Amino acid sequence: MFSHQTGARGARGARGARGARRACSALAAALALAGATGAHAEAAYPNRPIRMVLPSGAGTVTDQTARLVAERLTTALKQPVVIDNRPGANGIIASETVARAIPDGYTLLFTYSATLTVNPWTTPSLPYDPVRDFTPIARPSAPGGNLLAVGASVPVRNLQELLAYVKASKSELAYCSWGVGSGGHLAMEYLKAKTGIHLRHIPYKTATQCSNDLAAGHVTIGITDSISSIPHLKAGRIRGIAVSGPERLLPTPEVPTMTEQGVPFQQASWVALFGPKGLPAPIVARLNAEVNRILQSPEDRERFAAMNLKPATPTSAADLARLVSADLAAWGDVVRVAGLKAQ
Repeated sequence: MFSHQTGARGARGARGARGARRACSALAAALALAGATGAHAEAAYPNRPIRMVLPSGAGTVTDQTARLVAERLTTALKQPVVIDNRPGANGIIASETVARAIPDGYTLLFTYSATLTVNPWTTPSLPYDPVRDFTPIARPSAPGGNLLAVGASVPVRNLQELLAYVKASKSELAYCSWGVGSGGHLAMEYLKAKTGIHLRHIPYKTATQCSNDLAAGHVTIGITDSISSIPHLKAGRIRGIAVSGPERLLPTPEVPTMTEQGVPFQQASWVALFGPKGLPAPIVARLNAEVNRILQSPEDRERFAAMNLKPATPTSAADLARLVSADLAAWGDVVRVAGLKAQ
């Protein structure tokens, strides 16, 4: 027989067991509610403005492409997509900002390729890893080259004439690009290594500044982008000489590539959208789909063409990740040939 004391303990134990079960049920319900709330929050993305950080100044290829994409995303996502221009240090400032951001989809990086594929070869102690610290999302522009140009007073019209002009010059000539380690800088250093010419490099903060000083005659030669140079080309203030990359540029179909003029150079530049590492897959998929929708829109393809840009074929985030890895290796080869060292 059970004693009265033993029975009391049993009763208390039964009540404790029932209480534990109720607590477990309450915890399970709370976890289920939290999961449902998290899923709802993810499905509701975005519910506040998105910041798109750029490594370029206003008027550049990256800036103008980003503004087109931001405008369309604002409409599609029903939240403002705000451009945050942070030029300088060849994209390191902007890239580090996003690499350190919370991966919630509200801070994104819209960047040119050199920030992830060139900087690792030219910058010691880079404060981000190009592969591990970013989540690829989408690439709106097709790979393209940059424009090698001269001031209107320089008496050359093609690459071979420019090489001869530089070699015959009795004074040191200089060229401008949009920064040490930029795609333009590497292309010109590669050209120097392959042809034996000597040119001093003047790094600017943006391609627009390089184009403007070239047009004003403050520098003799420049390698710049296909947008900031257009007004000066049309006004006759500068003259296109060659294009780096695999094909001629839309706004200057008359200007041959470096490869066509005897100096093979196939490496191209592009702009793309990234998030911090750990960006949730549903957010990546949503943004990728919206960017690809822009690329398939006849109206937006016309807007790309009006800006002298070639839109990309819609691709997946995985395709962009593979492109980053492939170009990282290819630009490493360019750096070695050019004999550049980390600065």
